[in-house]
Amino acid sequence: MEAAERMGAAEGMETVGREWEREQDFTQKKECLLALMAEYAAQDTMVAFSGGADSSLLLKLACDAAAETGKKVYGVTVQSKLHPVGEAGEARRTAQEMGAIHLILTVDELEEAGITDNPPDRCYRCKKYLFRKMLERAGELGIPAILEGTNEDDLHVYRPGIKALKELGIVSPLAKVHMTKEEVRTLAAAYGLTAASKPAAPCLATRFPYGTPLTYGKMRRVEQGENYLKGLGLRNVRLRVHGTVARIEVDAEEFPVLMCHRVEVAAYLKDLGYGYVTLDLEGFRSGSMDDVKGNAESTNRGT
Repeated sequence: MEAAERMGAAEGMETVGREWEREQDFTQKKECLLALMAEYAAQDTMVAFSGGADSSLLLKLACDAAAETGKKVYGVTVQSKLHPVGEAGEARRTAQEMGAIHLILTVDELEEAGITDNPPDRCYRCKKYLFRKMLERAGELGIPAILEGTNEDDLHVYRPGIKALKELGIVSPLAKVHMTKEEVRTLAAAYGLTAASKPAAPCLATRFPYGTPLTYGKMRRVEQGENYLKGLGLRNVRLRVHGTVARIEVDAEEFPVLMCHRVEVAAYLKDLGYGYVTLDLEGFRSGSMDDVKGNAESTNRGT
């Protein structure tokens, strides 16, 4: 009995030790991030601002740092048909509340970025196009640096857009200090930012397999379907489209909610034009279309 108690006590101390190390690591990252933002605040700064957790935290820190130097902070939001409608308006309100000067860049990257056939490097082409537009605006305003919200986790998954950011000299402070998405949400919550718990909202082109011809009509239909599903109380929702098949991804713990409405959901999505409606038993997972791409490539290589 005494041996078991000693073992339990040792395990408890080990757990406390790991937690302490995580807290120390987080504190160190936070201090490095604040120091970095203070450096950028020595001049006017531009932040690529989508309104999500990452960019909201960056804009908040940039505005706080600029309050000490008297410099300007511009929050730039891209108004694109590849993203859900209404995000630009929400971003404007948030940016103004933080004290940033909000700018909206209206773009049509489906045609101008060369992504109509949804190529595997779509994200690279799109980022290159969008941030070139931002650099042009920054140049007009005499701003030397554009900051954006790539975090540490983004560096370890398929993110071809990161290559474009590096080529253009765009700064990623969160990645520089190795801050993970979980740590970003923790820090954003500590600052009282409502975006801390906001689900990610990647562009609607991610709902289609690579090589699928993209149209704004197809993407608006996906958006309509996802909005309907979110109206049922589902949080993380993706409607992946494979030809006439609509594959629904939601968190596994929310399967019961979806199944309670399965008849209505199937009818609604079929009215949108989908021939078949399925539930992905693996549940919601970011970038699942990239998994499919990887599986296809492995099959083609015979591995």
